[in-house]
Amino acid sequence: MSNEQKDTTPVADPLVSVVVPAFNESENVENLASEIAQALVSVPYEMIFIDDASTDETKAVLADMKSRFPHLRVLSHRQNSGQSRGVRSGVRAARAPVIATLDSDGQNDPADIPALYEQLTRKDAPENLAMVGGRRAKRIDSAAKKVASRFGNGVRKRLLNDNADDTGCGLKVFRREAFLELPYFDHIHRYIPALMLREGYAIEFADVNHRAREFGESKYTNFGRLKVSIADLRGVIWLRRRMKLPGGVDEI
Repeated sequence: MSNEQKDTTPVADPLVSVVVPAFNESENVENLASEIAQALVSVPYEMIFIDDASTDETKAVLADMKSRFPHLRVLSHRQNSGQSRGVRSGVRAARAPVIATLDSDGQNDPADIPALYEQLTRKDAPENLAMVGGRRAKRIDSAAKKVASRFGNGVRKRLLNDNADDTGCGLKVFRREAFLELPYFDHIHRYIPALMLREGYAIEFADVNHRAREFGESKYTNFGRLKVSIADLRGVIWLRRRMKLPGGVDEI
């Protein structure tokens, strides 16, 4: 029996919502959905793909997939709004208390989700643990992209002190309620660790698999990342400086 045949009944109360923003990834989304279904066969889940106003057949492919993946929900942006908005749209629509995010290009491995979920929800986890971020142990990318990423992560880590070696990894598992407390801005998906810490939450990381892209093209360039990162870093530094935590709230 195939994985798709096993995936026959929508889950009323999922424990995990897998959120996948997609822009022009028509060749990747069905394979990714199959892998999610296989990885989470023992966990009540839903998967939410967000088409970000793609100009290829992504939206049509996702709509057609719904008959084969009853755990699948499809959202569609009317205008292209970027990856962070896609993540936020998916999280807001999610029904589970825990969110897992994946890039839609297939480079993140859904098989890593259960381990990150178990790390987040383990009995001896810190009470305020809100996120476990993936860290690509053996990144499969061009030398130029790896060098640029290493430099950018190093600068960000020093300035924000977020202990994150790889915020560019799209695979993250976090608590929905905690994410919705974060201030939203474009490219927030790269600053979730720092913003979680800003709100007083604990975060952890774990090594995950990374794979080569099989179809399509990357939506980012090294120069494009650098251009927006400078403004984003300044904004996040300002947000951190303007934050005061009450140490908890008691009703008396």
